[in-house]
Amino acid sequence: MSDTRKISSALISVFHKDGLAPIVKKLDALGVTLYSTGGTQKFINDLGIKVIPVEDVTDYPSILGGRVKTLHPKVFGGILNRQDNDSDVREMGQFNIPQLDVVIVDLYPFEKTVSSGASEQDIIEKIDIGGISLIRAAAKNFKDTICVSSMEDYEDFLSVISENDGDISLADRKRFAAKAFNVSSHYDTAIFNYFNSDHAIAALKVSETNGKVLRYGENPHQRGFFFGDFDAMFDKLHGKELSYNNLLDVDAAVNLMNEFKGEAPTFAILKHNNACGMAQRDSILDAYNDALAGDPVSAFGGILISNSEIDASTADEIHKLFCEVVIAPSFSEEALAILKGKKNRILLIQKDAVLPKTTVRTCLNGVLVQDKDHKTDTVSELTNATNNKPDARELEDLMFASKICKHTKSNTIVLAKNKQLCASGTGQTSRVDALRQAIEKANGFNFDLKGAVMASDAFFPFPDCVEIAKTAGINAVIQPGGSIKDQLSIDYCNEQNMPMVFTGTRHFKH
Repeated sequence: MSDTRKISSALISVFHKDGLAPIVKKLDALGVTLYSTGGTQKFINDLGIKVIPVEDVTDYPSILGGRVKTLHPKVFGGILNRQDNDSDVREMGQFNIPQLDVVIVDLYPFEKTVSSGASEQDIIEKIDIGGISLIRAAAKNFKDTICVSSMEDYEDFLSVISENDGDISLADRKRFAAKAFNVSSHYDTAIFNYFNSDHAIAALKVSETNGKVLRYGENPHQRGFFFGDFDAMFDKLHGKELSYNNLLDVDAAVNLMNEFKGEAPTFAILKHNNACGMAQRDSILDAYNDALAGDPVSAFGGILISNSEIDASTADEIHKLFCEVVIAPSFSEEALAILKGKKNRILLIQKDAVLPKTTVRTCLNGVLVQDKDHKTDTVSELTNATNNKPDARELEDLMFASKICKHTKSNTIVLAKNKQLCASGTGQTSRVDALRQAIEKANGFNFDLKGAVMASDAFFPFPDCVEIAKTAGINAVIQPGGSIKDQLSIDYCNEQNMPMVFTGTRHFKH
C-alpha cells in the first residue's frame, strides 16, 4: 500500500474556529465528506456546506450537557482502524463504521481558564475528555489518519491539502502526530500541576511549548535553547537576537529590579548575573550616572535596566557605553531614536508578567526544585542586635544594600552609601574574602566608604568581618544573624558604637 493517503472524510469538532473556514471550504471542494458536532456543525452549515452530524453516525445524541458527544465505537473505530488489516476492514463493514481520514479537534482552554481566576467548577468543566481522546486516537493511527490538534496548525494543514490535492504523505501524517502528542502531553501536564499546586505529590512535570533555538549555549561549542513565552514578558524594539548568556543576565536584571518596583527612579547595570552598578535617585539620569560610577569598567558589555522610563538625556549618556541590552518599562521617542543608533543593541520594554514561583536546575542525574526566594527584607522585621540603632539614612541604605545582596552570588558582601552601590564581593569561598574584594574595588573607584553600610547574605561566625568593615569606615551592618557566635560580632559593634541589625533571613544564591 502506498504511503500517500487520499483523504475522503473528516471529523471536525473544535472550540476555536478562527481560521477554520478556509479549511472547511477546501475540504468541501476536494469532495471530502464532513462530520461534526454542536457549535462546529452549525459553523459549517452557516458556510453553506453540507455536514453530517455525528449523532447520525452513532444513533446517540449528545448527553450530559455536552460532556459526552464523540465517545462512541463508531467514531473511534473510524479513526483507529488499520486500513491494511483485513480483520479491521471486515469489522468496519460489519458494523457500518465510516472511515475518518482527517480529525480536526482542539481542546477546551484549560490554562486560560485557570489563569483567569475562574471558579473550580468552571475550571473542571474545561478539562477536555472527548477532544483529548480523539487527538490521541488519530495521532496513534498516523499511518492512516492525520490529526490537526491546534488552530496554530490550520495554515500548515491547509497548505498540505492544497498543494497535493488532498493527498497526504506518511511523513506529513507523522509530523502532525508529533504535534498532536505535544498538545496532549502539555494539556495533561497543566491539569496535573493544577491539582498538585501544593506539591503534595513529589513529582515534577514541566511543559513548555514555546521553544527557540539559540545561536549557541553558554559557550560556542554548546547547543542552546530557550523554552518560554519571551513575548509575554517583553516587547523587543531593536537589536540582535538574544543569546543564552544575554537571557541569563536579563533574568537576573528583572529579578533584581522587581525589588525596586514602584520606588524612586532606580538604575542597575549587571554583568554575569551580578549587579556591578546600581543607584536610586530623583531622576533616572542621575540614577544611571551614579550606577555607572559604581564600576565603569565592568559596565562595558553589560545589561542595563531601569524601573522608570528612559528619556533622551539618559539615552544620550547610555549611548556612549557599549552595552548588550537595555530594559525599561518605556522609552521616550527621542530616547529610542538615540539608542537605536547601535544596530545590535537590544532594547526591551518590560511588561507586567507572572514569573514562575519555583526554580528548576539539573543536578547529578536529576533535577533540583525549590521555591523561589520571594522574601524581601523589610524594616518592620528587623531586629536591632546592638545598643546603637541605625539612623534614618543608614536604615535606607541598609535596606537598599540588602535587596542587592539577595540577588548577588554567594558568598557576597555589598557596600552601599546614599543609595548607591559602592562595590560588592561576589561568589567568594570566604565571606572575609568577599568583604576585602568589595573594599578594594570601592577604593579603586575612589569611593569614600566613611559612612557606608555593609550587607551580608549570611551570618558572621566570627567578628572579623565587622572589624575589617569598621577599619574601612563602614558605619552600619545588616545581616541575617543566627550564628552561635553572634555575640562576638555584637560585642565588637557595641564597643565601636556601630549599629547592626538582623533580618532573620539568609539569602544564599548559588
